[in-house]
Amino acid sequence: MSEVLDFTQKATILVVDDAAENLTLMHGLLKDTYDTKLANSGERALRIAEASPPGLVLLDIMMPDMDGYEVCRRLKENAKTRAIPVIFLTAKSEVEDEQRGFDIGAVDYITKPVSPPIVLARVKTHLTLKAAMDYLRDKNVFLEAEAARRARKA
Repeated sequence: MSEVLDFTQKATILVVDDAAENLTLMHGLLKDTYDTKLANSGERALRIAEASPPGLVLLDIMMPDMDGYEVCRRLKENAKTRAIPVIFLTAKSEVEDEQRGFDIGAVDYITKPVSPPIVLARVKTHLTLKAAMDYLRDKNVFLEAEAARRARKA
């Protein structure tokens, strides 16, 4: 019997937005399926992600002090956080803004106002992809170690 594994259950989602109402909205949307952490600034988001890397980051672009592009860039520079998928969740809707987000490492880009079913579907998709990538990476490390062990025995 084949068992379907759902890698997205109770994953942690870090939501980053300077507007309290947006944090409240996203927490309300995600809380029944995921654990949520909320950050109202880029600096706070980076501290949270470094201390306990989430499964995914939903990141606003337009924030004071440090914008979302800079937060994403720093996440991707850090070995501990670079594999975390980042989805921009923003009011910036120009093609150039979206392209810039992808260029610095985002996996998706959702414009506000958001459609809850779309946000949930994309979050689930990217968490599933990350789980598969993590599994393959771990399997590869195991197989390389096993090949090295067998080569030493030969």
